[in-house]
Amino acid sequence: MSERLHIDWTACRGRGLCGELLPEMLDLDEWGYPRPKQGLSVPRALSGPARQAVGLCPRQALRLQTEATS
Repeated sequence: MSERLHIDWTACRGRGLCGELLPEMLDLDEWGYPRPKQGLSVPRALSGPARQAVGLCPRQALRLQTEATS
């Protein structure tokens, strides 16, 4: 099983914290909203920083979802 980062665009207000905590996965646009670099599947090595980003998101706009791998 792997994890996927989900961004709730209706809750996000572009604070940019997620981009600072996950620069390997997310860029920030000119307003501070996250843009995925290459998809939102979380590599095992970034599981800790991804969990930290989810926990610290001030708008609770991030969550991790479990993906089934085949």
